[in-house]
Amino acid sequence: MSRKLKIAIVDDEPDMRESISQWLVLSGFETETYPSAEDALKVIGSDWPGIVVSDIRMPGMDGIAFLKRLMGLDSGLPVILITGHGDVPMAVEAMRIGAMDFMEKPFNPDKMTALAKKATQMRRMTLDNRALRRDLSEGQQVMSKLIGTSPVMERLREDILDLGQADGHVLIDGETGTGKTLVAHALHAVGPRASRKFVPVSCAAYNDEALSARLFGPVEDGIPAVEEARGGTLCLEDIEALSEPLQARLLAFISDQGTPAETRIIAISNARGEGRRAEDSLRPDLFYRLSALKITLPPLRARGEDILSLFTRMTEQFSEEYGCEPPQVSAQEAAQLLQAPWPGNIRQLINVAERAVLQNRRGSGSIASLLMADGEDNQQATTTEGKPLKEYVESFEKMLIDNTMRRHKGSISGVMEELCLPRRTLNEKMAKYGLQRGDYL
Repeated sequence: MSRKLKIAIVDDEPDMRESISQWLVLSGFETETYPSAEDALKVIGSDWPGIVVSDIRMPGMDGIAFLKRLMGLDSGLPVILITGHGDVPMAVEAMRIGAMDFMEKPFNPDKMTALAKKATQMRRMTLDNRALRRDLSEGQQVMSKLIGTSPVMERLREDILDLGQADGHVLIDGETGTGKTLVAHALHAVGPRASRKFVPVSCAAYNDEALSARLFGPVEDGIPAVEEARGGTLCLEDIEALSEPLQARLLAFISDQGTPAETRIIAISNARGEGRRAEDSLRPDLFYRLSALKITLPPLRARGEDILSLFTRMTEQFSEEYGCEPPQVSAQEAAQLLQAPWPGNIRQLINVAERAVLQNRRGSGSIASLLMADGEDNQQATTTEGKPLKEYVESFEKMLIDNTMRRHKGSISGVMEELCLPRRTLNEKMAKYGLQRGDYL
């Protein structure tokens, strides 16, 4: 990615700020300076395109408190601390909290340049990896993002392939965080409109007047969404946020298109997880037009051993991003992952996986503690879906063999030795769980 990353310099001493900034600018970096942590926090947030260089001793919010705030905003943000001679123990403690490195005053300019270069390279890789995870490719690449071998996921992929080829409008619903937007992209990508435009519009992101202009015009720059998506797919997220007048205009637009529709509409409803339904928010004639074809995404708690597969894959991705080993999941933790209610679904699982990797990097904490913390925030969410012990054991056994095969890159002898399994037993278990050695080479 060719983005130009910035370096935020935070120091209450004007001369020190200017000195660091001048040197880094001469070294080819783009800098921004702030006299206090409070001022910097007005600008720096999650996915901020750069790194931070901060003094530790500052009036108001000091460097340690500032670091904790930054780690809360974005734990992947590289922070370099500038310390006085007596602050080294404090700086070492800061590195345990999440700081990348520290330098003593008076700093060595060449070392500063080297650290800034290393930090910006790390930041660029982090941001690029995040962008790649968010980026949705076409066709089978999109489908490959719908990970899972559970029956409900197999059925979902089949539904997408079937409905992707159809002409009718589609309504997608399901709980928050189940991947509805990804499924909308997949429906477009596997169908005959794949080469045409996919235009997403969040109905909840605008007031009524602005949404009317975005959808139907007039707009100051560009063209309204219904024209932009002509011949392709118009994806309306949070469809239940449409007002009555806009529902009437959308219904008129659909009716005017005739059959088959020139522009396909994929409507996404986020009402299901909140005790409501799309049909409760939409006028009946519009609802029945949009829900001619319907997909309801399964909640994560209904996906069985997919939970362990997803958790393993995510922890591996985050471990690579943060440059550390992925956490090892115990049998007890695997059972807890399978039994957790997951009210936030995939989004929640991603958050837990990242926090597990960060905990493991620090050498403290456990996956169980993260699940308990999440449980405290979601006490109203419980799961009533009990499973036989045999299913938990088999899910953990499959995850353990899969992880070990990945670590040994398909080496059967290495897996046999680590798991203390004879070859015949390992072969039988791999066949039972559908694991192929060729997938790990």
